[in-house]
Amino acid sequence: MTTAAPPITDQQKPWAKAIAQPAHEFPLTPLVVLEGEIPADLRGSLYRNGPGRLERQGQRVSHWFDGDGAVLAVHFAGGTAQATYRYVRSAGFTDEEVADQFLYSGYGSLAPGPFWQRWSAQLKNAGNTSVLALPDKLLALWEGGWPHHLDPQTLETQGVHPLGQLSDDEPYSAHPKRHPQTGHIFNFGLVAGANATLNLYRSDRTGHIEKKESVPLNGIPLIHDFVLADRYLVFCVPPVRLNPLPAVLGFQSFSDALMWQPRQGTQLVVVDADTLEVISSEAVDPWYQWHFGKGFVNNDGDIVLEVVRYEDFATNQQLKEIASGQFKTRAEGQLWRVYVDPQTALVRTQTPLIEAHCEFPHVAEDQPPATAPTFLSIQSPGQDNTGELFRAIARFDPDTEQLTVAEAGLERYPSEPIYVPKRDSDTPAGWVLSVVYDGSAHQSEVWIYDSDRFAAGSVCRLQLPEVVPHSFHGTWQPG
Repeated sequence: MTTAAPPITDQQKPWAKAIAQPAHEFPLTPLVVLEGEIPADLRGSLYRNGPGRLERQGQRVSHWFDGDGAVLAVHFAGGTAQATYRYVRSAGFTDEEVADQFLYSGYGSLAPGPFWQRWSAQLKNAGNTSVLALPDKLLALWEGGWPHHLDPQTLETQGVHPLGQLSDDEPYSAHPKRHPQTGHIFNFGLVAGANATLNLYRSDRTGHIEKKESVPLNGIPLIHDFVLADRYLVFCVPPVRLNPLPAVLGFQSFSDALMWQPRQGTQLVVVDADTLEVISSEAVDPWYQWHFGKGFVNNDGDIVLEVVRYEDFATNQQLKEIASGQFKTRAEGQLWRVYVDPQTALVRTQTPLIEAHCEFPHVAEDQPPATAPTFLSIQSPGQDNTGELFRAIARFDPDTEQLTVAEAGLERYPSEPIYVPKRDSDTPAGWVLSVVYDGSAHQSEVWIYDSDRFAAGSVCRLQLPEVVPHSFHGTWQPG
């Protein structure tokens, strides 16, 4: 259920001020350069999506995942930048705007009222998790429903989009993957039932779904992301299962009804990317993950994947607490490399790469995957990180296993780093973009880094017109 919105207190960290009040939209606005210069070859659009509104009339959502989606667009051209920020006008958002109160349930929040009213309450598609840039449209993505179609320049919401093939009960998840050679877009959706069904989708370059298949699963798990590795898709189904009756009857939210069952192990499912049929499946040691980094097939024919692993499901409780403006639950993820036999789904070897708590891996996709660097959000080394969000981003180079950390500062909180290939470079190199909240100045900025001089810090800082709350995922669309 929703809870009374707590005031910001001295015990809370500076990051809490970014989500203390609902975000303010702003129209297309030229950005002020605070430091450095915008690279002349940076032409295109940065898009970011995340929960912009966590509160209505003194009531607050019970989980960070339930805030109304709001998308930031930063358009670069000719050494200038302009930005706009708008809420995703989902049906639920529009209804609650008119009523000026919460009406719907979410992933971790229950609709107001007694349980017999919550039992029939609809689930709101918050459109708040990620974005997919297509040639003529931008999609705001969520886990459990259809994507919302936005105008890529103005971010005006133009309704939900079935991508030509989705039926009413087929969701389109928030982490699609684009094949670097064919341009095909792969994604999935989890359909609940007595046992869940994993729907698999392959789309053309425009997003139109060309092929669908389904895979039966045991129970109702939580799957957030997957790996595309050349001719394979890999799903790691963690040992989290929904206790359905309390959730269906409105006694518990879906989040609270999810149970950690480590004895089941994590199930690896390897799928043929051409046929969308399962090649192999095997249970391995238990872990939980939200996100993957790179995936590729090595010279021995094994699938190599990067995954941010947690030892259990405490991360969900931590993310729930973040919505209140402070968290106490400890949950740390480490980047691992895992080698998988595609014919058996057995793990050949697995190695931790980064021991510090990290998340949101983003791979330099213009380089061969085996040697491409991975950029991540990371916990500030050697500092007191208790109750803190990420205050640094990092570059990990697989050849040397060198980790290069770029600190943002004590009260500065960078978002997931997005890699953008340089247009005029003779060797693979890029710019790295991050939206940073400055808690001391209570303002949001766009920082640009040179990927080859990452430790030197940002080469340019741009001020946004309003505070943009901490977001989840973004993408780059070349211009």
